[in-house]
Amino acid sequence: MAKLICKCGEKLWNGETPNDIELVVYTDKEWSNIIKDDILKSWEIPNPQYDVWRCPKCERIYIFKDGMDKAYKIYKLEE
Repeated sequence: MAKLICKCGEKLWNGETPNDIELVVYTDKEWSNIIKDDILKSWEIPNPQYDVWRCPKCERIYIFKDGMDKAYKIYKLEE
């Protein structure tokens, strides 16, 4: 369970499951490797390489690497 204050001031929290903050993101190559052998049970699907959060107010995207408390990259919409 983590908390973050977005640059727009919105409080982000992943304490509820499911939530609208965390996104589950795989590259196409990662997903192909996951499903190539057989149909998997949901508990067998590995966690993505990165944690990705989206602010519901300004839609900024925060990307975290494993074990890091601070965002690795932050993306803001241009328009």
